Amino acid sequence: MLFDLPDHSTLYQALLARNAAYDGQAYVGVSTTGVFCRLTCPARKPKPENCTFYPSVGACLEAGFRACKRCHPLQPMASADPSITALLAALDERPTYRWSEHDIERMGFDLSTVRRSFKRQFGMTFLEMARQRRLRDGFETIAGGGQVIDAQLDAGFDSPSAFRASFSRLLGRAPGRLDSTPLLFADWVETPLGNMISVCSTSRLHLLEFLDRKALKTELGKLDAFAKGKIGIGKTGPGAQIKSELEAFFDGTSARFSTPLAFGGSAFARSVWAELVQIPPGVTRSYSEIANRIGRPSATRAVARANGANQIALAVPCHRDLGADGSLTGYGGGLWRKQKLLEIERHFKTTSKDIAE
Repeated sequence: MLFDLPDHSTLYQALLARNAAYDGQAYVGVSTTGVFCRLTCPARKPKPENCTFYPSVGACLEAGFRACKRCHPLQPMASADPSITALLAALDERPTYRWSEHDIERMGFDLSTVRRSFKRQFGMTFLEMARQRRLRDGFETIAGGGQVIDAQLDAGFDSPSAFRASFSRLLGRAPGRLDSTPLLFADWVETPLGNMISVCSTSRLHLLEFLDRKALKTELGKLDAFAKGKIGIGKTGPGAQIKSELEAFFDGTSARFSTPLAFGGSAFARSVWAELVQIPPGVTRSYSEIANRIGRPSATRAVARANGANQIALAVPCHRDLGADGSLTGYGGGLWRKQKLLEIERHFKTTSKDIAE
């Protein structure tokens, strides 16, 4: 698991030394190339600030990284299972092909066995891996302001309906449902921990979530109702600001988020989120501590619910909340991301005044 890995410095030294002891136990994602590697990779070594370490291939793929073509990080796992070897080779040969269960059966493999093997080795099924690989190019086209038809072709979809359906499964809505004269603007945000979506008005950030968050579709639905259907794709001042602040955060240069935020929800939930914003980087607090700070000491469970309902990840740092015993608790972006965010924040210095608060 991610929190069993050594610290960033130890892993980076292992990367420089091409330490084979970590082979299969740790992988490095490089933000400047979008590629993940084994620590024994012979390629030129990236700068430490561009490296994020993961405990599994699945975590690397979920974070949006592609497998390195020099060290082939998928091969050690694949060699133990002929079906994985064959399917990965087929995917490399036809990366834009729309793979189906029938294709897997036609290659002579049992569907349930293949599903279990891929989930065990990579944390996702073969079909999920293939779909994510194809959609990446399409998402990047739309994120850059391209037309939906261009995104469809870039993602290798012959069928507009198939592209719309796949897009909707990941983003929560089909691209054609995005308004051409919007009040709220969706934008694509790439981070070392996976792709995110931001939704902003011209003055405030309304949503910032990882694309694989299960609640994303529901959250977008609420914003759709708020904006009366006028959600589209585009660039805004707050959108550019949060991208810049996220880049600084992951580069290790700043943990300050000052993008203007728009809080929906009840007065109680807003009070919880406002308190979360006050937690300094590198500091964690329990739900009961938050409840005490907002003057509602008996409302620990309600604080936990408000924490889970937060739809502005990182800028409203709900990842800094822990269970009463100090354990990691539920996080919509995944516990492995929560742990990584806390590890990143240990590198930021906090003043004694902040800690005392």
